[in-house]
Amino acid sequence: MHFNPLNRKVHYWASAIVAVPLLFVISTGLLLQLKKHWTWVQPPETRGSVKTPTIELSHILHSVMAHPDLAVTGWHDVNRLDVRPDRGVVKVWLRSNWEAQVDLGTAEILQIAYRRSDWIESIHDGSIFGDGVKLGIFLPAATGLLLLWIGGMWMFLYPFIGRRRVRVRKGAGHHGISMKP
Repeated sequence: MHFNPLNRKVHYWASAIVAVPLLFVISTGLLLQLKKHWTWVQPPETRGSVKTPTIELSHILHSVMAHPDLAVTGWHDVNRLDVRPDRGVVKVWLRSNWEAQVDLGTAEILQIAYRRSDWIESIHDGSIFGDGVKLGIFLPAATGLLLLWIGGMWMFLYPFIGRRRVRVRKGAGHHGISMKP
């Protein structure tokens, strides 16, 4: 079997196989592209009062624990801290997907908002469904997408390569020299 018909068959079946995982990747990728521009995905970043942190980690924890809506009882409720000294703020990402932005100078809570970007990212890479789905479906779908891209680029470039070969063959006998008397 020649390469081009085989390439078309692979393209046809691979596109059907990767369609559903690719839909997840594309739609969540679009949301992640907009995360800094759409507060529904990720809360906007606030500015604190200082550019050099003056509070300790314990002050940050006490501030978020003091806010009753967050229901924080200790460090085990905190997923991570994102310290932005140049903005004077630390983002406290909670395991509940809530985010509290705390002033690095006063330990005052500047903003509380629900953070969806981490959840969307876990859908994007398939990890929300577990390692079996992430590695058994999303990874092969990504590999299939790469093969589709390579095959698609071949189908796009092949006509140009063919035309170039024809021009080279036609021009080979003449070498650019006119034989007219």
